This record gives sequence, C-alpha cells and structure tokens, in this order.
Amino acid sequence: MPVETPNAQPEQHPQAVESERGALVAVLLMVILGVAGIFAVS
Repeated sequence: MPVETPNAQPEQHPQAVESERGALVAVLLMVILGVAGIFAVS
C-alpha cells in the first residue's frame, strides 16, 4: 500500500491571502501607532 503524504503547504485561496495581508498591515499599523504614542507621551 503506498502511503500518500498530504501537501505541507495546502493551496491558499486569494481571499485568504488578502485577509492575511490585511491583518498583517493592521498589526504593523498598531505597532507604529504605539511607538509614536510612547514618543508623544515622553
């Protein structure tokens, strides 16, 4: 019996990639605003 190994990286749908990119941009924006806020307070 041959053993079938599942793909390590399943194909991502374009919508999933877009939502992941949007989440990454949102987190990056929050980090930048947080650093700017620290500098503004100090």
